[in-house]
Amino acid sequence: MKRKLSVSQRRKLRNLIADICSIFYKSDLTTLAKLYGTDKSGTHSYTQHYSNHLRLLKNKKLNLLEIGVGGYDNPDAGGNSLKMWKKYFRRGNIFSIDIYDKSRLQEKRIKIFKGSQIDIGFLNKVVAEIGPIDIIIDDGSHINEHVIESFKYLFPKLKDGGIYVIEDTQTSYWEEYGGDSNNLLNSLTMMNFFKSLTDVVNYKEFRISNYEASYYDRNISSLHFYHNMIFIYKNQFEITKQ
Repeated sequence: MKRKLSVSQRRKLRNLIADICSIFYKSDLTTLAKLYGTDKSGTHSYTQHYSNHLRLLKNKKLNLLEIGVGGYDNPDAGGNSLKMWKKYFRRGNIFSIDIYDKSRLQEKRIKIFKGSQIDIGFLNKVVAEIGPIDIIIDDGSHINEHVIESFKYLFPKLKDGGIYVIEDTQTSYWEEYGGDSNNLLNSLTMMNFFKSLTDVVNYKEFRISNYEASYYDRNISSLHFYHNMIFIYKNQFEITKQ
């Protein structure tokens, strides 16, 4: 009688096969996403934008923090995008946070912290342990208030020249996430919060007497809006696209 593999064993086998295949596609983020089963490709079309914005960084030694591991409360589920990032950034250290214990998914160059994305005390400890952060990706709760509060705290912790990414911004229009489809000027939604920052890239052109530049004026160099996705650059010029 054949012995069935456990969930953990099946995950390890699946990842082993993906690891072998990834050798031939280490620079192809979309294929890596498919190999590791992350919805950043397929369900969403995020990898094409990630490739454009991050391709010049793929060989650099860097720290990436992703909010949200995936798999909900199943300790053996999720971490697919973390594996993808590990293969794409071959010299990078990949970190993540999740409200559930995902420690079983840790491996070399992947470390996961348990806690909330709006718990400032917890985030302080995470940032202190990681050190300088080059890329932050919010694929967490998708609750509008959480996205905004996490950005307000974490963007200042991002290195100069770093990139902050917000995924799944469609929840800006979904009431159950604190969004609003009826009043598209609702200041409490994430889309209106980030749209309000678009003027900061031109603050030097303001004809306002004695205007004092805000933190965001001084530190945001560009914002890029896509379908359900936003990239915010900190103190650097936009990376040249293909």
